Amino acid sequence: MTMQRVHVINRSRGLARPLHADWCDSFGAKLRGLAWRRSLGAEEGVVLVNEGESRANSAIHMLGMFFDLAIVWLDGEKSVVDVRVARAWRSILKPRMPAQYVIECAAERLNEFVVGDHIAFETLP
Repeated sequence: MTMQRVHVINRSRGLARPLHADWCDSFGAKLRGLAWRRSLGAEEGVVLVNEGESRANSAIHMLGMFFDLAIVWLDGEKSVVDVRVARAWRSILKPRMPAQYVIECAAERLNEFVVGDHIAFETLP
């Protein structure tokens, strides 16, 4: 199975540097996420994709995570509805509002996203 990669674009304010993410739309890919990785580059991440907006289905876990993450939840229109840091091994988080997409990236990138930002994804070759 080949994993699709996307370029994450913050149309509202831009990003300090590129963010490339694996597009995870299958159950297995979403369950795995970034678990058991020992590191994550500042320009890497994943996008967890659900079929519709939900608080429960867009919850994330930090079991098997060795580092903190920035979590960015987006609604079906790709507007940011919540942003938080998830702590390694300690967090199970649900967004404050229903979400369809979840971006997981390096914790240091948290301040590049705020509620209301509009995000776009472009497929990478």
